[in-house]
Amino acid sequence: MTVAELMRTDVVTVTPETPVTDVATTIRDENVGSAVVVEANRPIGIVTDRDIAIRIAADNLDPTQMTAGDMMTEDPTTVDVDAGIMDLCRAMSDAGVRRMPVVEGSELAGIVSLDDLTVLLATEMGNLSRVIEAESPPY
Repeated sequence: MTVAELMRTDVVTVTPETPVTDVATTIRDENVGSAVVVEANRPIGIVTDRDIAIRIAADNLDPTQMTAGDMMTEDPTTVDVDAGIMDLCRAMSDAGVRRMPVVEGSELAGIVSLDDLTVLLATEMGNLSRVIEAESPPY
């Protein structure tokens, strides 16, 4: 399976100039955990709900004076659409991230989250358990 088969293509995106208050509203309204910051459809950063909550509160910042560009994690680690799931897992682990933009070339094609991987793995474990159960003697 490739990342293209798992990724979500309805990525919430913002520009570096988007006010943080608008980013937070969009993340809430879209019920997602992040927004990818793009320029010319290229991911240049990512802002998570945790970034907004923790960074603003911890540093006592005024969110009405900040933009996505001020808040974003720059140069997010990305994965190619053709990468395998194990490559994705390794990249997410190495980068220590829960969400990873997916690119085709240098353009944003989708996003994959830890939740997406968890659902996939749980489904596959369920499939494996049914095979084991079918091949096991009755108890």
